[in-house]
Amino acid sequence: MTEYKELCALAIKAMERSYSPYSNFRVGAALLSASGKVYTGCNVENAAYGECICAERTAFVKAISEGEKEFVAIAIVGGKDGKISGICPPCGACRQVMNEFCPKDFDVLLAKDEFSFERFALSELLPCSFKF
Repeated sequence: MTEYKELCALAIKAMERSYSPYSNFRVGAALLSASGKVYTGCNVENAAYGECICAERTAFVKAISEGEKEFVAIAIVGGKDGKISGICPPCGACRQVMNEFCPKDFDVLLAKDEFSFERFALSELLPCSFKF
């Protein structure tokens, strides 16, 4: 669990780098690969809203582009104006990306702060998922 608390702390740090001038909703993610390396991500907004990318997908894209293909857990944190006000579940697009690269028992940690989080298996967040 200490490892997961550290992952949550890294997600909070990643949230600080968010570029979210339109929604002012900052999100950070920290993705733990099976090799033990952590990839962080933040949300990056754009005036053309469809071009925005979530923190979770940023972390996955960074990891995959570096050759990682196996993952253990992801910590996610977010809040308006950078203030955490409860858990921040991943959107449907991010859940589907996780489903593409992770097993059903992949741990999704929704951080409340750097000391506490709620833990879900990916299958709980994306039941009846589509996967080849």
